[in-house]
Amino acid sequence: MTFPVEIVLKGRDFAVTESLQVPGSEGPEWDDATVHAVLVEILRAIGRAEDPTAPPDRPVFLQGFSWIVEPLDDGVVIAIEIPMGAAVAGPFKVSQSMLDAGISRVIRAERQSRSPETIH
Repeated sequence: MTFPVEIVLKGRDFAVTESLQVPGSEGPEWDDATVHAVLVEILRAIGRAEDPTAPPDRPVFLQGFSWIVEPLDDGVVIAIEIPMGAAVAGPFKVSQSMLDAGISRVIRAERQSRSPETIH
C-alpha cells in the first residue's frame, strides 16, 4: 500500500510531502501488522525530514507521541505529533473506529512487550 504523508517540523514554515509504502492492502480492514507498519513508516518519515541521512530502517518505538484518527470525505487520516514536529498521513479507506482501536492495540502491545528495565 502506498500513501502520502505531510510533515511539518518545529521551527519550519513549510511542509515536506513523502509517499510511503508498507505491506498490506488499502482497506477496508487492516490487521495490527499493517497498523504497526504505517505508524513506524510515518515516524521514520518525520525523522528523515529532520535528518535526510538517517538510515531508512532505523529502529522505531511506538511511544512518546500523540495521535488522532480524523474523518475526511474520502476516508480517514492519521495525525501524529512528536516533540520535533507533526505529520498527517492518508487518506485511508478504513473505518475511523477500526483504525482508532487498532492504533490503541498496537501501541499497548508494544508497551507491554518492552522490558521494565529498558531505558528510552
